[in-house]
Amino acid sequence: MAEADFIIVGAGSAGCALAARLSEDGRNDVLVVEFGGSDASPFIQMPAALSIPMNTARYDWGYRTEPEPHLGGRRLACPRGKVIGGSSSINGMVFVRGHGRDFDAWEAMGARGWGFADVLPYFKRLETSHVGEAPWRGREGPVHVTRGAMKNPLYGAFVRAGAQAGYRLTEDYNGAAQEGFGAMEMTVWGGRRWSAANAYLRPALKRANLRLMDRTLVEEIVFEGRRAVGVKVVRAGRRQTLRARREVILSASAINSPKLLMLSGIGPAAHLKEAGIEVLADRPGVGANLQDHLEVYVQQECTQPVSLNAHLSLLGKGRIGLRWLLTRAGLGASNHFEACAFIRSAPGVEYPDLQMHFLPAAVRYDGRAAAKGHGYQIHIGPMRSPSRGSVSLASRDPAAAPIIRFNYMSHDKDWADFRAAIRLVREIFRQPAFQPFAGPELAPGEGAESDEALDEFVRREVESAYHPCGTCRMGEAADQQAVVDPECRVIGVEGLRVVDSAIFPQITNGNLNAPSIMVGEKAADHILGKTPLPRANLEPVISADWRVSQR
Repeated sequence: MAEADFIIVGAGSAGCALAARLSEDGRNDVLVVEFGGSDASPFIQMPAALSIPMNTARYDWGYRTEPEPHLGGRRLACPRGKVIGGSSSINGMVFVRGHGRDFDAWEAMGARGWGFADVLPYFKRLETSHVGEAPWRGREGPVHVTRGAMKNPLYGAFVRAGAQAGYRLTEDYNGAAQEGFGAMEMTVWGGRRWSAANAYLRPALKRANLRLMDRTLVEEIVFEGRRAVGVKVVRAGRRQTLRARREVILSASAINSPKLLMLSGIGPAAHLKEAGIEVLADRPGVGANLQDHLEVYVQQECTQPVSLNAHLSLLGKGRIGLRWLLTRAGLGASNHFEACAFIRSAPGVEYPDLQMHFLPAAVRYDGRAAAKGHGYQIHIGPMRSPSRGSVSLASRDPAAAPIIRFNYMSHDKDWADFRAAIRLVREIFRQPAFQPFAGPELAPGEGAESDEALDEFVRREVESAYHPCGTCRMGEAADQQAVVDPECRVIGVEGLRVVDSAIFPQITNGNLNAPSIMVGEKAADHILGKTPLPRANLEPVISADWRVSQR
Protein backbone atom coordinates (compact mmCIF):
# COMPACT_ATOMS: atom_id res chain seq x y z
CA MET A 1 0.00 0.00 0.00
CA ALA A 2 2.92 2.37 0.59
CA GLU A 3 3.67 3.24 -3.03
CA ALA A 4 1.87 3.65 -6.37
CA ASP A 5 2.26 5.42 -9.69
CA PHE A 6 -0.80 7.57 -8.97
CA ILE A 7 -2.34 8.39 -5.61
CA ILE A 8 -5.91 9.69 -5.80
CA VAL A 9 -7.21 11.40 -2.68
CA GLY A 10 -10.96 10.88 -2.49
CA ALA A 11 -13.24 8.12 -3.82
CA GLY A 12 -16.03 10.47 -4.92
CA SER A 13 -17.67 11.21 -8.26
CA ALA A 14 -14.53 12.37 -10.06
CA GLY A 15 -12.10 10.18 -8.09
CA CYS A 16 -13.89 6.93 -8.91
CA ALA A 17 -14.03 7.76 -12.62
CA LEU A 18 -10.38 8.75 -12.58
CA ALA A 19 -9.31 5.59 -10.77
CA ALA A 20 -11.11 3.39 -13.28
CA ARG A 21 -9.66 5.15 -16.32
CA LEU A 22 -6.07 5.44 -15.02
CA SER A 23 -6.00 1.71 -14.19
CA GLU A 24 -7.83 0.60 -17.33
CA ASP A 25 -4.91 -0.55 -19.49
CA GLY A 26 -3.07 -2.26 -16.64
CA ARG A 27 0.11 -0.21 -17.06
CA ASN A 28 -0.29 2.04 -14.01
CA ASP A 29 -0.45 1.17 -10.34
CA VAL A 30 -3.23 3.29 -8.80
CA LEU A 31 -4.01 3.82 -5.11
CA VAL A 32 -7.24 5.52 -3.97
CA VAL A 33 -7.24 6.94 -0.45
CA GLU A 34 -10.64 7.64 1.13
CA PHE A 35 -11.53 8.79 4.65
CA GLY A 36 -14.97 7.14 4.63
CA GLY A 37 -15.90 3.50 4.77
CA SER A 38 -18.29 1.07 3.12
CA ASP A 39 -21.27 2.17 1.02
CA ALA A 40 -23.04 -1.19 1.42
CA SER A 41 -25.84 0.15 3.62
CA PRO A 42 -29.36 -0.28 2.19
CA PHE A 43 -29.99 3.32 3.22
CA ILE A 44 -27.37 4.33 0.64
CA GLN A 45 -28.34 1.83 -2.04
CA MET A 46 -32.13 2.36 -1.82
CA PRO A 47 -32.90 5.47 -3.91
CA ALA A 48 -35.93 6.59 -1.89
CA ALA A 49 -33.88 6.63 1.33
CA LEU A 50 -31.75 9.53 0.07
CA SER A 51 -32.49 11.79 3.06
CA ILE A 52 -30.94 9.27 5.48
CA PRO A 53 -27.26 9.08 4.40
CA MET A 54 -27.29 12.83 3.76
CA ASN A 55 -28.12 13.32 7.45
CA THR A 56 -25.96 10.55 8.93
CA ALA A 57 -22.60 11.42 10.49
CA ARG A 58 -21.14 8.08 9.41
CA TYR A 59 -21.50 9.05 5.74
CA ASP A 60 -21.29 12.85 5.82
CA TRP A 61 -18.47 15.17 6.85
CA GLY A 62 -21.11 17.23 8.66
CA TYR A 63 -19.83 20.62 7.52
CA ARG A 64 -21.81 23.77 8.24
CA THR A 65 -21.30 27.28 7.00
CA GLU A 66 -20.26 30.19 9.14
CA PRO A 67 -23.24 32.41 10.10
CA GLU A 68 -24.46 33.81 6.78
CA PRO A 69 -24.81 37.60 7.16
CA HIS A 70 -27.49 38.00 4.47
CA LEU A 71 -29.60 35.15 5.85
CA GLY A 72 -30.03 36.47 9.38
CA GLY A 73 -26.94 34.72 10.69
CA ARG A 74 -28.21 31.23 9.84
CA ARG A 75 -25.64 28.43 9.54
CA LEU A 76 -26.54 26.19 6.60
CA ALA A 77 -25.69 22.53 6.16
CA CYS A 78 -22.98 21.70 3.63
CA PRO A 79 -23.04 17.89 3.32
CA ARG A 80 -20.10 16.16 1.63
CA GLY A 81 -19.87 12.40 1.22
CA LYS A 82 -17.59 10.66 3.72
CA VAL A 83 -18.02 7.18 2.26
CA ILE A 84 -16.98 5.11 -0.75
CA GLY A 85 -18.55 6.92 -3.71
CA GLY A 86 -18.29 10.28 -1.96
CA SER A 87 -21.22 12.60 -2.51
CA SER A 88 -22.54 10.34 -5.29
CA SER A 89 -23.43 7.95 -2.45
CA ILE A 90 -25.47 10.50 -0.47
CA ASN A 91 -26.88 12.81 -3.16
CA GLY A 92 -30.35 12.99 -4.72
CA MET A 93 -29.24 10.95 -7.78
CA VAL A 94 -30.39 13.66 -10.23
CA PHE A 95 -28.46 13.58 -13.51
CA VAL A 96 -27.96 16.95 -15.22
CA ARG A 97 -25.06 17.65 -17.58
CA GLY A 98 -25.48 21.43 -17.52
CA HIS A 99 -26.16 23.70 -20.48
CA GLY A 100 -23.75 23.87 -23.41
CA ARG A 101 -23.26 27.58 -22.77
CA ASP A 102 -21.92 26.78 -19.29
CA PHE A 103 -18.87 25.09 -20.75
CA ASP A 104 -18.35 27.72 -23.42
CA ALA A 105 -18.22 30.16 -20.49
CA TRP A 106 -15.54 27.98 -18.87
CA GLU A 107 -13.42 28.25 -21.98
CA ALA A 108 -13.93 32.01 -22.17
CA MET A 109 -12.69 32.21 -18.56
CA GLY A 110 -9.40 30.52 -19.46
CA ALA A 111 -10.23 26.81 -19.41
CA ARG A 112 -8.94 26.11 -22.91
CA GLY A 113 -10.21 22.85 -24.34
CA TRP A 114 -13.20 22.69 -21.98
CA GLY A 115 -15.83 24.26 -24.23
CA PHE A 116 -19.06 22.40 -24.93
CA ALA A 117 -17.70 20.81 -28.11
CA ASP A 118 -14.79 19.42 -26.05
CA VAL A 119 -16.73 18.08 -23.06
CA LEU A 120 -19.76 16.59 -24.84
CA PRO A 121 -17.78 13.53 -26.03
CA TYR A 122 -16.80 12.83 -22.41
CA PHE A 123 -20.39 13.16 -21.22
CA LYS A 124 -21.28 10.60 -23.87
CA ARG A 125 -18.39 8.32 -22.83
CA LEU A 126 -19.43 8.23 -19.19
CA GLU A 127 -23.07 7.20 -19.66
CA THR A 128 -25.44 4.54 -20.78
CA SER A 129 -28.53 6.61 -21.45
CA HIS A 130 -31.57 4.35 -21.60
CA VAL A 131 -34.00 6.91 -23.02
CA GLY A 132 -32.10 10.02 -24.16
CA GLU A 133 -31.92 11.27 -27.72
CA ALA A 134 -29.25 10.33 -30.25
CA PRO A 135 -26.71 11.62 -31.22
CA TRP A 136 -26.45 13.60 -28.00
CA ARG A 137 -26.33 10.69 -25.58
CA GLY A 138 -23.96 7.85 -24.81
CA ARG A 139 -25.00 4.19 -24.92
CA GLU A 140 -21.98 2.27 -23.62
CA GLY A 141 -20.69 4.11 -20.53
CA PRO A 142 -20.47 2.96 -16.91
CA VAL A 143 -23.11 5.38 -15.54
CA HIS A 144 -26.66 4.15 -16.14
CA VAL A 145 -29.05 7.07 -16.61
CA THR A 146 -32.76 6.27 -16.38
CA ARG A 147 -36.12 7.95 -15.89
CA GLY A 148 -38.87 7.26 -13.42
CA ALA A 149 -42.18 5.69 -14.42
CA MET A 150 -44.06 8.95 -13.57
CA LYS A 151 -47.02 6.88 -12.35
CA ASN A 152 -48.16 9.50 -9.87
CA PRO A 153 -50.74 11.78 -11.56
CA LEU A 154 -49.09 14.87 -10.09
CA TYR A 155 -46.06 14.46 -12.38
CA GLY A 156 -48.25 14.69 -15.46
CA ALA A 157 -50.08 17.66 -13.97
CA PHE A 158 -46.78 19.48 -13.52
CA VAL A 159 -45.66 18.94 -17.13
CA ARG A 160 -49.09 19.84 -18.55
CA ALA A 161 -49.19 22.96 -16.39
CA GLY A 162 -45.90 24.07 -17.89
CA ALA A 163 -47.33 23.73 -21.39
CA GLN A 164 -50.52 25.52 -20.36
CA ALA A 165 -48.43 28.40 -19.03
CA GLY A 166 -46.80 28.76 -22.44
CA TYR A 167 -43.49 26.97 -21.87
CA ARG A 168 -42.03 24.49 -24.32
CA LEU A 169 -41.71 20.82 -23.50
CA THR A 170 -38.34 19.14 -23.82
CA GLU A 171 -37.89 15.49 -24.70
CA ASP A 172 -34.40 15.43 -23.21
CA TYR A 173 -32.92 18.30 -21.18
CA ASN A 174 -29.56 16.50 -21.38
CA GLY A 175 -29.85 16.50 -25.16
CA ALA A 176 -30.34 19.30 -27.67
CA ALA A 177 -32.77 21.47 -25.67
CA GLN A 178 -32.37 21.95 -21.95
CA GLU A 179 -35.07 24.61 -21.78
CA GLY A 180 -38.59 23.39 -21.01
CA PHE A 181 -40.68 20.99 -18.92
CA GLY A 182 -40.25 17.24 -19.01
CA ALA A 183 -39.03 14.05 -17.36
CA MET A 184 -36.08 14.23 -14.98
CA GLU A 185 -33.22 11.74 -15.19
CA MET A 186 -31.63 9.80 -12.37
CA THR A 187 -28.57 7.65 -11.68
CA VAL A 188 -30.61 4.62 -10.68
CA TRP A 189 -30.18 1.18 -12.23
CA GLY A 190 -31.78 -2.13 -11.31
CA GLY A 191 -33.60 -0.34 -8.50
CA ARG A 192 -30.30 0.73 -6.88
CA ARG A 193 -28.45 4.00 -6.52
CA TRP A 194 -25.95 3.96 -9.37
CA SER A 195 -23.19 5.89 -7.64
CA ALA A 196 -19.70 6.46 -9.00
CA ALA A 197 -18.62 3.61 -6.72
CA ASN A 198 -21.07 1.19 -8.35
CA ALA A 199 -20.42 2.49 -11.85
CA TYR A 200 -16.62 2.78 -11.80
CA LEU A 201 -14.77 1.84 -8.63
CA ARG A 202 -16.28 -1.50 -7.69
CA PRO A 203 -15.76 -3.10 -11.14
CA ALA A 204 -12.27 -1.58 -11.46
CA LEU A 205 -11.14 -2.91 -8.06
CA LYS A 206 -11.12 -6.38 -9.62
CA ARG A 207 -7.89 -5.27 -11.36
CA ALA A 208 -4.62 -6.10 -9.63
CA ASN A 209 -3.25 -2.61 -10.33
CA LEU A 210 -5.98 -0.68 -8.46
CA ARG A 211 -6.12 -0.60 -4.67
CA LEU A 212 -8.38 1.20 -2.20
CA MET A 213 -7.29 2.37 1.24
CA ASP A 214 -10.43 3.44 3.11
CA ARG A 215 -10.90 4.95 6.60
CA THR A 216 -7.69 6.89 6.01
CA LEU A 217 -7.27 10.62 6.65
CA VAL A 218 -4.86 12.45 4.36
CA GLU A 219 -3.12 15.13 6.44
CA GLU A 220 -0.92 16.81 3.84
CA ILE A 221 0.86 16.43 0.52
CA VAL A 222 4.57 15.56 0.69
CA PHE A 223 6.95 17.55 -1.54
CA GLU A 224 10.56 17.17 -2.54
CA GLY A 225 11.46 20.64 -3.66
CA ARG A 226 8.43 21.77 -5.64
CA ARG A 227 7.39 18.28 -6.72
CA ALA A 228 4.61 16.33 -5.01
CA VAL A 229 5.90 12.85 -4.18
CA GLY A 230 3.26 11.48 -1.83
CA VAL A 231 0.86 12.10 1.04
CA LYS A 232 1.00 11.81 4.81
CA VAL A 233 -1.92 9.81 6.19
CA VAL A 234 -3.37 8.49 9.43
CA ARG A 235 -5.06 5.09 9.47
CA ALA A 236 -6.19 3.30 12.63
CA GLY A 237 -4.13 5.74 14.69
CA ARG A 238 -0.93 5.03 12.74
CA ARG A 239 0.82 7.70 10.65
CA GLN A 240 2.62 6.82 7.46
CA THR A 241 3.72 8.33 4.17
CA LEU A 242 2.40 6.98 0.88
CA ARG A 243 4.64 7.68 -2.09
CA ALA A 244 3.52 8.52 -5.63
CA ARG A 245 5.97 7.61 -8.37
CA ARG A 246 4.20 9.82 -10.91
CA GLU A 247 1.48 12.11 -9.49
CA VAL A 248 -0.74 12.97 -6.55
CA ILE A 249 -4.30 13.85 -7.56
CA LEU A 250 -6.77 15.57 -5.23
CA SER A 251 -10.39 14.55 -5.81
CA ALA A 252 -11.48 15.41 -2.30
CA SER A 253 -14.34 17.90 -3.04
CA ALA A 254 -14.67 21.64 -3.41
CA ILE A 255 -14.31 21.86 0.38
CA ASN A 256 -11.51 19.41 1.16
CA SER A 257 -9.31 19.83 -1.93
CA PRO A 258 -8.51 23.49 -1.18
CA LYS A 259 -8.14 22.61 2.50
CA LEU A 260 -5.47 20.03 1.65
CA LEU A 261 -3.66 22.43 -0.67
CA MET A 262 -3.51 25.05 2.06
CA LEU A 263 -2.36 22.54 4.70
CA SER A 264 0.44 21.66 2.26
CA GLY A 265 1.61 25.24 1.71
CA ILE A 266 -0.32 26.13 -1.46
CA GLY A 267 -2.73 29.03 -1.15
CA PRO A 268 -2.99 32.70 -0.19
CA ALA A 269 0.37 33.51 1.40
CA ALA A 270 -0.97 35.81 4.11
CA HIS A 271 -3.57 33.26 5.24
CA LEU A 272 -1.01 30.43 5.32
CA LYS A 273 1.40 32.51 7.39
CA GLU A 274 -1.39 33.32 9.85
CA ALA A 275 -1.94 29.58 10.27
CA GLY A 276 1.79 28.99 10.77
CA ILE A 277 2.21 27.10 7.48
CA GLU A 278 5.30 27.57 5.34
CA VAL A 279 4.36 28.95 1.91
CA LEU A 280 5.36 26.73 -0.98
CA ALA A 281 3.27 28.45 -3.67
CA ASP A 282 1.38 31.70 -3.22
CA ARG A 283 -1.92 31.00 -5.02
CA PRO A 284 -4.57 33.49 -3.83
CA GLY A 285 -7.31 31.61 -5.71
CA VAL A 286 -7.10 28.53 -3.47
CA GLY A 287 -10.33 28.47 -1.48
CA ALA A 288 -11.76 31.51 -3.28
CA ASN A 289 -14.55 31.59 -5.90
CA LEU A 290 -16.81 29.29 -3.80
CA GLN A 291 -20.21 28.91 -5.47
CA ASP A 292 -23.40 26.98 -4.82
CA HIS A 293 -27.07 26.75 -5.76
CA LEU A 294 -29.74 27.80 -3.28
CA GLU A 295 -33.37 26.75 -3.44
CA VAL A 296 -36.71 27.15 -1.69
CA TYR A 297 -39.74 24.88 -1.70
CA VAL A 298 -43.02 26.31 -2.92
CA GLN A 299 -45.46 23.90 -1.32
CA GLN A 300 -49.13 23.27 -1.99
CA GLU A 301 -51.69 21.26 -0.09
CA CYS A 302 -53.20 18.47 -2.20
CA THR A 303 -56.98 17.92 -2.02
CA GLN A 304 -56.78 14.36 -3.32
CA PRO A 305 -55.05 11.47 -1.49
CA VAL A 306 -52.52 10.86 -4.25
CA SER A 307 -49.28 12.35 -2.92
CA LEU A 308 -46.38 10.51 -1.33
CA ASN A 309 -47.20 12.01 2.07
CA ALA A 310 -49.35 8.92 2.69
CA HIS A 311 -46.12 6.89 2.87
CA LEU A 312 -44.10 9.08 5.23
CA SER A 313 -45.13 7.36 8.46
CA LEU A 314 -42.81 4.78 10.03
CA LEU A 315 -45.16 2.02 8.91
CA GLY A 316 -45.33 3.41 5.37
CA LYS A 317 -41.57 3.70 5.11
CA GLY A 318 -41.20 0.19 6.52
CA ARG A 319 -43.45 -1.26 3.81
CA ILE A 320 -41.51 0.56 1.09
CA GLY A 321 -38.19 -0.62 2.50
CA LEU A 322 -39.29 -4.25 2.84
CA ARG A 323 -40.55 -4.39 -0.74
CA TRP A 324 -37.32 -2.83 -1.98
CA LEU A 325 -35.16 -5.28 0.00
CA LEU A 326 -37.09 -8.23 -1.47
CA THR A 327 -37.57 -7.06 -5.06
CA ARG A 328 -35.54 -3.86 -5.71
CA ALA A 329 -38.84 -2.41 -6.94
CA GLY A 330 -41.71 -0.21 -5.81
CA LEU A 331 -41.54 3.28 -4.34
CA GLY A 332 -38.12 2.52 -2.85
CA ALA A 333 -36.57 2.24 -6.32
CA SER A 334 -37.00 5.93 -7.26
CA ASN A 335 -35.61 9.18 -5.94
CA HIS A 336 -39.07 10.61 -6.79
CA PHE A 337 -37.60 13.58 -8.64
CA GLU A 338 -39.18 12.36 -11.86
CA ALA A 339 -40.24 15.64 -13.49
CA CYS A 340 -38.48 18.98 -13.81
CA ALA A 341 -38.14 22.20 -15.74
CA PHE A 342 -35.41 24.57 -16.83
CA ILE A 343 -36.72 28.03 -17.66
CA ARG A 344 -35.51 31.60 -18.10
CA SER A 345 -36.40 34.17 -15.46
CA ALA A 346 -36.87 37.16 -17.79
CA PRO A 347 -36.57 38.38 -21.37
CA GLY A 348 -32.95 38.98 -22.29
CA VAL A 349 -31.70 35.84 -20.51
CA GLU A 350 -30.15 33.71 -23.25
CA TYR A 351 -30.51 30.26 -21.70
CA PRO A 352 -32.23 28.84 -18.61
CA ASP A 353 -31.26 30.36 -15.28
CA LEU A 354 -33.93 28.70 -13.10
CA GLN A 355 -34.29 25.00 -12.30
CA MET A 356 -37.42 23.33 -10.93
CA HIS A 357 -37.48 19.91 -9.30
CA PHE A 358 -41.06 18.68 -8.86
CA LEU A 359 -41.89 16.32 -5.99
CA PRO A 360 -45.35 14.77 -5.42
CA ALA A 361 -45.02 15.29 -1.67
CA ALA A 362 -44.68 18.20 0.71
CA VAL A 363 -41.56 17.20 2.63
CA ARG A 364 -38.17 18.57 3.64
CA TYR A 365 -34.75 17.13 2.76
CA ASP A 366 -34.51 15.77 6.30
CA GLY A 367 -37.62 13.67 5.62
CA ARG A 368 -40.04 15.67 7.80
CA ALA A 369 -43.52 16.13 6.34
CA ALA A 370 -44.69 19.70 5.72
CA ALA A 371 -48.37 18.86 5.25
CA LYS A 372 -50.78 17.26 7.73
CA GLY A 373 -52.47 15.46 4.87
CA HIS A 374 -51.29 15.47 1.27
CA GLY A 375 -49.18 17.95 -0.64
CA TYR A 376 -46.71 18.58 -3.44
CA GLN A 377 -43.87 21.00 -4.05
CA ILE A 378 -41.51 22.58 -6.51
CA HIS A 379 -37.90 23.14 -5.51
CA ILE A 380 -36.88 26.34 -7.29
CA GLY A 381 -33.61 28.22 -7.40
CA PRO A 382 -31.47 30.44 -9.63
CA MET A 383 -28.60 28.75 -11.43
CA ARG A 384 -26.06 31.57 -11.79
CA SER A 385 -25.83 33.60 -8.61
CA PRO A 386 -23.17 36.34 -8.65
CA SER A 387 -22.41 35.71 -4.96
CA ARG A 388 -19.01 34.22 -4.16
CA GLY A 389 -17.61 32.79 -0.95
CA SER A 390 -14.51 31.06 0.33
CA VAL A 391 -13.03 28.07 2.13
CA SER A 392 -10.21 28.79 4.57
CA LEU A 393 -8.36 27.03 7.37
CA ALA A 394 -9.62 27.17 10.94
CA SER A 395 -6.22 25.88 12.08
CA ARG A 396 -3.32 23.78 10.82
CA ASP A 397 -4.90 20.69 12.41
CA PRO A 398 -5.79 18.36 9.50
CA ALA A 399 -8.72 16.94 11.48
CA ALA A 400 -10.31 20.37 12.00
CA ALA A 401 -13.24 21.40 9.80
CA PRO A 402 -12.43 24.33 7.49
CA ILE A 403 -14.14 27.70 7.64
CA ILE A 404 -16.86 27.79 4.97
CA ARG A 405 -18.35 31.15 4.00
CA PHE A 406 -20.62 31.09 0.93
CA ASN A 407 -21.67 34.73 1.33
CA TYR A 408 -25.10 33.69 0.07
CA MET A 409 -27.53 36.32 -1.26
CA SER A 410 -24.93 39.10 -1.16
CA HIS A 411 -26.12 40.70 -4.42
CA ASP A 412 -29.38 42.48 -5.17
CA LYS A 413 -29.73 40.20 -8.21
CA ASP A 414 -30.01 37.17 -5.92
CA TRP A 415 -33.09 38.62 -4.24
CA ALA A 416 -34.70 39.74 -7.50
CA ASP A 417 -34.10 36.30 -9.03
CA PHE A 418 -35.73 34.48 -6.11
CA ARG A 419 -38.78 36.76 -6.14
CA ALA A 420 -39.21 36.12 -9.87
CA ALA A 421 -38.71 32.37 -9.35
CA ILE A 422 -41.36 32.07 -6.64
CA ARG A 423 -43.89 34.04 -8.67
CA LEU A 424 -43.25 31.91 -11.74
CA VAL A 425 -43.82 28.73 -9.71
CA ARG A 426 -47.08 30.09 -8.34
CA GLU A 427 -48.19 30.71 -11.91
CA ILE A 428 -47.54 27.04 -12.70
CA PHE A 429 -49.61 25.93 -9.72
CA ARG A 430 -52.52 28.13 -10.90
CA GLN A 431 -52.79 26.35 -14.26
CA PRO A 432 -55.84 24.17 -15.08
CA ALA A 433 -53.81 20.95 -14.83
CA PHE A 434 -53.42 21.45 -11.07
CA GLN A 435 -56.99 22.54 -10.34
CA PRO A 436 -58.22 19.04 -9.43
CA PHE A 437 -55.50 18.84 -6.76
CA ALA A 438 -54.94 22.42 -5.59
CA GLY A 439 -55.52 23.23 -1.96
CA PRO A 440 -54.13 26.18 0.01
CA GLU A 441 -50.52 27.19 -0.46
CA LEU A 442 -48.39 25.91 2.42
CA ALA A 443 -45.23 27.89 1.65
CA PRO A 444 -44.48 30.73 1.32
CA GLY A 445 -48.18 31.04 2.25
CA GLU A 446 -51.03 32.84 0.57
CA GLY A 447 -50.39 36.07 2.49
CA ALA A 448 -46.80 36.37 1.25
CA GLU A 449 -47.24 38.54 -1.86
CA SER A 450 -45.07 41.63 -1.48
CA ASP A 451 -41.38 41.81 -2.30
CA GLU A 452 -40.68 42.25 1.40
CA ALA A 453 -42.70 39.17 2.38
CA LEU A 454 -40.99 37.01 -0.24
CA ASP A 455 -37.56 38.29 0.81
CA GLU A 456 -38.32 37.37 4.41
CA PHE A 457 -39.45 33.89 3.34
CA VAL A 458 -36.22 33.38 1.40
CA ARG A 459 -34.09 34.71 4.25
CA ARG A 460 -35.79 32.32 6.69
CA GLU A 461 -36.24 29.19 4.55
CA VAL A 462 -33.73 29.07 1.70
CA GLU A 463 -31.48 26.00 1.73
CA SER A 464 -28.40 24.89 -0.12
CA ALA A 465 -28.95 22.51 -3.01
CA TYR A 466 -25.55 21.03 -1.99
CA HIS A 467 -23.62 22.00 -5.12
CA PRO A 468 -20.38 23.61 -3.87
CA CYS A 469 -17.73 24.19 -6.52
CA GLY A 470 -15.10 26.58 -7.86
CA THR A 471 -12.54 26.74 -5.04
CA CYS A 472 -9.56 25.63 -7.17
CA ARG A 473 -10.57 27.40 -10.36
CA MET A 474 -9.19 26.26 -13.70
CA GLY A 475 -7.64 28.94 -15.91
CA GLU A 476 -4.53 30.11 -17.69
CA ALA A 477 -1.26 29.68 -15.81
CA ALA A 478 -0.69 33.44 -15.91
CA ASP A 479 -4.02 34.10 -14.17
CA GLN A 480 -3.22 34.88 -10.52
CA GLN A 481 -6.67 33.67 -9.40
CA ALA A 482 -6.41 30.35 -11.25
CA VAL A 483 -5.30 27.32 -9.22
CA VAL A 484 -5.04 24.65 -11.92
CA ASP A 485 -4.25 24.94 -15.63
CA PRO A 486 -6.47 23.41 -18.35
CA GLU A 487 -4.85 20.02 -17.75
CA CYS A 488 -5.79 20.20 -14.05
CA ARG A 489 -2.15 20.68 -12.96
CA VAL A 490 -1.70 22.82 -9.86
CA ILE A 491 0.07 25.99 -10.96
CA GLY A 492 3.40 26.65 -9.27
CA VAL A 493 4.29 23.06 -8.37
CA GLU A 494 4.84 19.75 -10.16
CA GLY A 495 3.32 16.29 -9.91
CA LEU A 496 0.04 17.52 -8.41
CA ARG A 497 -3.45 17.93 -9.89
CA VAL A 498 -6.94 18.71 -8.68
CA VAL A 499 -9.74 16.76 -10.37
CA ASP A 500 -13.21 17.45 -8.95
CA SER A 501 -15.86 20.20 -8.84
CA ALA A 502 -13.35 22.53 -7.18
CA ILE A 503 -11.88 23.27 -10.63
CA PHE A 504 -15.16 24.57 -12.15
CA PRO A 505 -14.56 28.20 -13.14
CA GLN A 506 -18.32 28.80 -12.93
CA ILE A 507 -21.15 26.69 -11.57
CA THR A 508 -23.14 24.76 -14.17
CA ASN A 509 -26.89 24.65 -14.74
CA GLY A 510 -28.33 21.97 -12.51
CA ASN A 511 -26.96 19.29 -10.23
CA LEU A 512 -23.19 18.76 -10.22
CA ASN A 513 -22.70 14.99 -10.11
CA ALA A 514 -22.66 14.53 -13.91
CA PRO A 515 -20.17 17.34 -14.67
CA SER A 516 -17.97 16.16 -11.77
CA ILE A 517 -17.79 12.68 -13.29
CA MET A 518 -17.09 14.24 -16.70
CA VAL A 519 -14.14 16.10 -15.17
CA GLY A 520 -12.73 12.78 -13.96
CA GLU A 521 -13.18 11.23 -17.40
CA LYS A 522 -11.53 14.10 -19.29
CA ALA A 523 -8.72 14.62 -16.78
CA ALA A 524 -7.76 10.95 -17.10
CA ASP A 525 -6.91 11.49 -20.77
CA HIS A 526 -4.82 14.56 -19.90
CA ILE A 527 -2.95 12.66 -17.21
CA LEU A 528 -2.24 9.71 -19.48
CA GLY A 529 -1.17 11.97 -22.35
CA LYS A 530 -3.90 10.69 -24.62
CA THR A 531 -5.26 12.67 -27.54
CA PRO A 532 -8.58 14.18 -26.39
CA LEU A 533 -11.74 12.70 -27.85
CA PRO A 534 -12.76 14.39 -31.13
CA ARG A 535 -14.77 17.57 -30.63
CA ALA A 536 -18.53 17.29 -31.11
CA ASN A 537 -20.27 19.10 -33.94
CA LEU A 538 -23.57 19.76 -32.14
CA GLU A 539 -25.06 23.06 -30.99
CA PRO A 540 -27.53 23.35 -28.11
CA VAL A 541 -30.96 24.75 -28.90
CA ILE A 542 -31.38 28.39 -27.84
CA SER A 543 -34.81 30.04 -27.91
CA ALA A 544 -35.00 32.23 -31.03
CA ASP A 545 -36.79 35.04 -29.21
CA TRP A 546 -34.87 35.02 -25.93
CA ARG A 547 -34.05 38.71 -26.23
CA VAL A 548 -37.70 39.77 -26.09
CA SER A 549 -39.59 36.88 -24.47
CA GLN A 550 -39.31 35.03 -21.17
CA ARG A 551 -40.88 31.89 -22.64
